[in-house]
Amino acid sequence: MELRQEWCPAPTDLALETVRAWTIWLTAVARPILPRFPRRAARRRAWASSRRVLSPVERKNSWQWAAVHGDATPYGGQHLLGRAPWDAEALRDAVRPYVVEPLRAPQAVLGVDETGFLPKGQQAAGGARHDSGTAGRVAHGHMGVVVTSATPQGPRMLARALYLPKEWTHDAPRCTGAGIPAARLLAPQPPLAPQRLQRAFDHGVPAAGVTGASVYGDHRSRRLWLAEHRHAHVLAVSGQAYVWRAGRQQQGKTLLAALAAAGWWRLRAGDGAKGPRWDDWPGLPLATPRQPRWRRWLWVRRSLSAPTELTAYVVLAPQVTVLATVVQVAGSRWPVERCFDAATGEGGLEQ
Repeated sequence: MELRQEWCPAPTDLALETVRAWTIWLTAVARPILPRFPRRAARRRAWASSRRVLSPVERKNSWQWAAVHGDATPYGGQHLLGRAPWDAEALRDAVRPYVVEPLRAPQAVLGVDETGFLPKGQQAAGGARHDSGTAGRVAHGHMGVVVTSATPQGPRMLARALYLPKEWTHDAPRCTGAGIPAARLLAPQPPLAPQRLQRAFDHGVPAAGVTGASVYGDHRSRRLWLAEHRHAHVLAVSGQAYVWRAGRQQQGKTLLAALAAAGWWRLRAGDGAKGPRWDDWPGLPLATPRQPRWRRWLWVRRSLSAPTELTAYVVLAPQVTVLATVVQVAGSRWPVERCFDAATGEGGLEQ
């Protein structure tokens, strides 16, 4: 029986120059990655893993990886992810310039958010019962802090940190068994955020402002940290948070209840999963900051789809800042959802 190789004609847009450009681009991707893997076999599998993430393969687990690359078993891919010696922190630092430079923009906004992951096993590092937005209930899982950068060219992730609850940090043998470094101390979510933000600033990541959820905005010390370092910010605060207004501290829910019906501006805060986000925004001046020619406000977002739901933001920015800019910064927190969708779907992290 004669076997014949059937060749499929290349699409017209896959010209030689296009293929050459792809090759150069893939080489640029590999340049900061491969030196971080000391063994040749690990480098080969890391390079194959990069191509796997970019491939059109529907499922990107180790079994599919092995089938695509001609391996008899998935053990090589599993070894790379679970046991091969390589430093994830060093790899992150090496890749950062490649990620940041092409999308560098002075109007970029750094977003701080937390997210939950739902592991299958009880021994997964940092696993505990959390109020998980991913599950929509209190469930066993991970909780992590993520810093993203939103630019006109698109969002990207810059840093991440795993939150370790007390039941882990107070149990050294359990941490050792899960591969958690012995030097890692208890670090609740709010302190993790300034550490990751400072690392981004130290590496020259451009940022016109910082935004984050109320879990960060409610901590006055975090707002003061940003103010002392002259970082403009738009941080959500809950009704329980206190702010300075008219020479005294007032609770957020008291100020929200006193908002007048007039003086609301309708502005677009960006695009969500269902299209443009249009909201109404009133504002109140807060105590004058120490920074010359800067101002502090309390701006409130009222969703058109749910008029009874109000979200307050403490804003610190130069006096010349207009409301439209504040609204855009506040809306820059939502692209983190797109980053996670891409990581779990295109990147195959959930597989």
